[in-house]
Amino acid sequence: MPFGLCNAPATFERLMETVLRGLTSEACLVYLDDIIIVGRTFEEHLNNLRKVFQRLQKANLKLSPKKCRFFQKEVTYLGHVISAEGVKTDPGKIKAVVDWPRPETVHDVRSFLGLCTYYRSFVKNFSTIARPLHKLTEAKSNFNWTEECEKSFNSLKQALTSSPILTYPRTDKDFILDTDASNEGIGAVNPRI
Repeated sequence: MPFGLCNAPATFERLMETVLRGLTSEACLVYLDDIIIVGRTFEEHLNNLRKVFQRLQKANLKLSPKKCRFFQKEVTYLGHVISAEGVKTDPGKIKAVVDWPRPETVHDVRSFLGLCTYYRSFVKNFSTIARPLHKLTEAKSNFNWTEECEKSFNSLKQALTSSPILTYPRTDKDFILDTDASNEGIGAVNPRI
């Protein structure tokens, strides 16, 4: 499929979802032509590799051996570093946040918030911290960079550079869902017990 066509990525994504249906929640992660095959043990990983390879072969899809890496302990994927410990932010991507200059326009604020929002699950109270910056982007407000905006901007940078590792859920333990809401935001967290 020629990737120059505007619908090619969406079409290819649908193809991969169809080919790997049923495996994407237990054996692999798929985004376009990137497939990460996971397993808790070596044997489970081999079994999942086999399942994915069989599905790809049945669909007559080929892999490029030069682009394949097997049995990795840690993988950088879509701005995240995934390992047995859990998921953390990619330091290379977070460097862009740290180096971000103070926004001068609404467009600059939206760009910064877009990058930060991608990593919001790593920042406790993200909505509350980012609220002053979001207020700047509202249509009815004038761009007025205040001390509160500066604090929000620097707090987000700090929170992202010291973000935690998000661990995988333990299905053998009870789950607790902590929720909170106000006139300004709503949030929920599923803390590890």
